[in-house]
Amino acid sequence: MEALKNYTVRQLEELLRELMEEYRGYQARGLALDMSRGKPNTDQLDLCQGMLDTVSSSLGAVSGSGVDCRNYGLLEGLPEVRRLLADMLNVREDEIIVGGNSSLNMMYDCMSRALLYGVYGSDKPWCKEPEIKFLCPVPGYDRHFAITQHFGIKMINIDMTPEGPDMDQVEKYVADPSVKGIWCVPKYSNPTGVTYSNRVVRRFAKLRPAAQDFRIFWDNAYTIHDLYEEGDTLLDLFALLKDEDKEDMVFIFGSTSKISFAGAGLAAVAASTNNIRFMMRQMAIQTISYDKISQLMHVRFFGDYSGIKAHMKKHAAILRPKFELVEDILAEELSGLEVARWTKPRGGYFISFETMPGCAKRTVSLCKEAGVVLTAAGAAFPYGIDPKNSNIRIAPSYPTLGELETAARLFCLAVKIASVENLLIRSV
Repeated sequence: MEALKNYTVRQLEELLRELMEEYRGYQARGLALDMSRGKPNTDQLDLCQGMLDTVSSSLGAVSGSGVDCRNYGLLEGLPEVRRLLADMLNVREDEIIVGGNSSLNMMYDCMSRALLYGVYGSDKPWCKEPEIKFLCPVPGYDRHFAITQHFGIKMINIDMTPEGPDMDQVEKYVADPSVKGIWCVPKYSNPTGVTYSNRVVRRFAKLRPAAQDFRIFWDNAYTIHDLYEEGDTLLDLFALLKDEDKEDMVFIFGSTSKISFAGAGLAAVAASTNNIRFMMRQMAIQTISYDKISQLMHVRFFGDYSGIKAHMKKHAAILRPKFELVEDILAEELSGLEVARWTKPRGGYFISFETMPGCAKRTVSLCKEAGVVLTAAGAAFPYGIDPKNSNIRIAPSYPTLGELETAARLFCLAVKIASVENLLIRSV
């Protein structure tokens, strides 16, 4: 296909008429499809249906370690569940706390406690600082940015590269003592799908922040969410930081939200023993213990980490055709037009799509008006402001394959319409 930039104005106007006629056909279909978030679909949730049978009056609620899970206690989590999630996050059992169903909740709490009390090694609470700043790789995870904005923390954009965050920028900004941390999704990053390279992870380990209580919020949400047998490999930042005698500098988050039940999984935070003890003293005021019945269900269903890994191959078998379908349609519909580019992740839940500058909001709006809901354009940037108005996050997981094909072709049609309109405006 010929690049649209080579079309004459008359050709663009004729093309726009044809595209709008096709678009009105989609509008007439009354579609109601959702590609707004990375939600597991029903087939994925059904993979864990047997978990509901692991706790009953006949089976009882006493764990293998002899804990009556109906009662109070064990704020840090059941021993066997700490071991299960410690293996998943590649930490020791005494370096992890198993919480409720949401790692986002644990991140929010970590940020809130840091503001109120500081973190281990702080000389005062973060809220007592004249100004607090946080580094935000972009495009990134909108809910991370929402937490930071909620607490009034100034966010600084850090460009994402094919290897991860631009570490020249990171090293520059951490020289400012008001910069207290950075958000990271290091494996199959949301939304780009990038896994941080060894070089990037090593530079993280070598950081010398001016703030002695600087923290890396390492959200390893997709640690075992490979789409292919040969998944990406992420270097162990925690081990590198230990070698540098800086293991206190990182909080590692993970969950089973896209492994078991999205709304009823387990979340965890892993950190140095100094950090764990510091957090536990504060958390003990907040709650006596988390839901050990849910913890028991998970350990009975999966057994050990090998059980989780085998389970995730079933997820991959469901998700991989969806990602490949979207990638094939994008290539078929848009290759050669020179109006867009997109990532081809090997895991995770998203495809990051870049339109021509100035076209993302119009593309998302066109899709919505024809019955396909996408995440808002700009959501992957702090304050919802994409300077180029070009980034769109595509989430292929929730629709069926048939619905996904319809949504992907409508999306491509919307991209073409927005691009042609943009070129016509430029020609005036």
